[in-house]
Amino acid sequence: MTQRIEDYALIGDLQTAALVGRNGSIDWLCLPRFDSAACFAALLGDEENGHWRIAPEGAGACTRRRYVGASLVLESVWETRTGTVRILDFMPQRDEAPDVVRIIEGLSGTVDMRSTLRLRFDYGSVVPWVRRADGHRIAIAGPDSVWLRSEPPVKTWGQHFSTCSSFTVGEGDKVAFVLTWHPSHKPRPDLVDPYESLEHCLQDWETWSSKCRYQGPYRDAVLRSLITLKALTYAPTGGIVAAPTTSLPEDIGGVRNWDYRFCWLRDSTLTLSALVSVGYLDEAAAWQDWLLRAIAGDPADLQIMYGLAGERRLAELELSWLGGYAGSVPVRVGNDAAYQLQLDVYGEVIDSLFLARQAGLAPERHAWNVQLSLLGFLEAKWREPDQGLWEIRGPRRHFVHSKVMAWVAADRAVRTLESDPSLRGDVARWRAMRDEVHREVCEKGFDPVRGAFTQSYGSPELDAAVLLIPRVGFLPPDDPRVVGTVDAIRRELGSGPLVRRYTAEATRIDGLPGREGAFLVCSFWLADALRMTGREKEARELFERLLTLCNDVGLLSEEYDPSSEQHLGNFPQAFSHIGLVTTALALTGQETAG
Repeated sequence: MTQRIEDYALIGDLQTAALVGRNGSIDWLCLPRFDSAACFAALLGDEENGHWRIAPEGAGACTRRRYVGASLVLESVWETRTGTVRILDFMPQRDEAPDVVRIIEGLSGTVDMRSTLRLRFDYGSVVPWVRRADGHRIAIAGPDSVWLRSEPPVKTWGQHFSTCSSFTVGEGDKVAFVLTWHPSHKPRPDLVDPYESLEHCLQDWETWSSKCRYQGPYRDAVLRSLITLKALTYAPTGGIVAAPTTSLPEDIGGVRNWDYRFCWLRDSTLTLSALVSVGYLDEAAAWQDWLLRAIAGDPADLQIMYGLAGERRLAELELSWLGGYAGSVPVRVGNDAAYQLQLDVYGEVIDSLFLARQAGLAPERHAWNVQLSLLGFLEAKWREPDQGLWEIRGPRRHFVHSKVMAWVAADRAVRTLESDPSLRGDVARWRAMRDEVHREVCEKGFDPVRGAFTQSYGSPELDAAVLLIPRVGFLPPDDPRVVGTVDAIRRELGSGPLVRRYTAEATRIDGLPGREGAFLVCSFWLADALRMTGREKEARELFERLLTLCNDVGLLSEEYDPSSEQHLGNFPQAFSHIGLVTTALALTGQETAG
């Protein structure tokens, strides 16, 4: 594909999402859920793998685009030689079936338009049978059925296993296309009115956005990030996917291509903190409920990620028929990292539930028992090596961040028991564990020669994850070891104003060839650390530089390549937007606005 990752915008219905390019093409859409097989997969291959483009005849990228107000309704405008036209793309929150609505409106002059719909089910591998019925084009293959109609009807024909339409719009003219998916064995769902759906969609988003409590100089960026996080929420369960895409590369042309359409426990504390701080308690409570359901069971079976409803089997497969974004193969679905041992997640879960209690979210009666069970497991296991926050696919190591999060788990248990002595638990036991972990990390995870905490015990490598040490309270921000760590990471992992996760030499540790760009959430962590260590001016300058990396509609991917000035990795990335929100709150003193 010729479009850059940042050339895409997001639309969605809180159960799935689509990526719309500047050229008017929807190149990625999974139906009916985020983690379902894609019916448009051109993003990871070519147009033959499925896409739906509506644009002026012979036109390229749109002239300009934006989201309408505080919504997820995308407006793209083309100014042509003969006239100006706009397209409104959105997915109304569904009652029954998922719909994609595309409304074309003439603004001036006359513009000849073309629609090309190329449906390819099962990630671009299955060509459906298409027929006409009741004013629709109906595409069916196996379990999938898609209905397409236009209002008013326009000239439509089949060509090269695609459905093509052509029409002309003048000033004030409107043509609406509605694409609806449903299981092929069920009757067609009720039709939606595209114009009523637009009004309801705008109202729903404006009502939701108006609840945001954040008021500050970065409100537009914060609100857009919150809208993006809401869009990545699977409404039926409250789970939040890391991204709506799979296999967008961290290294163009390389193998660092992963499926992010799942819910990571590592995101839980920061997500809850961001939602609570800006007033979205319902979403925070839904995320907490999802978390408790997902982790229920034997603590030894805790996974780092789960499916949208808490599914545990996320087996990783490679799709050989897709050529990959910019030739980046393999294309993967599922994620074997789900089965890694990552001890930090125990601390992140316990920290999340501690935060929820502090925020006044209605506690689940069994939540404390769950935490005690997790603590008991972690008490026996924290001394073991693991695969760490970054899901290293090489040998297990004693990652410093993992040990710090074990300290967090014990610390939050102590603080909970101290605040509520009526709870069951041995506070002396958890204090002892907390002290032991702290002592070991300071002895084995700190390099006194360099004056910095390292990636793992005995390693010379640095790791941006240890920037979280002052944030979680392991050491105070003015401790010389914290200041030295921040300076070393800035110096050795810095790439301009940005930060990589770890050094290029450390890529041999993660078991994969190739390199990657600067990790955006790590760059936000650096801004946080600079602020906490008394360098607020530098923190603000870094944060404002990071804001310029958002694409034209305010979205961020996982990584950024300073050399090519392009976004990398799955897009849009929840972790990056969480980082943006939490740093903005910290810089404006609104971390506890909730």
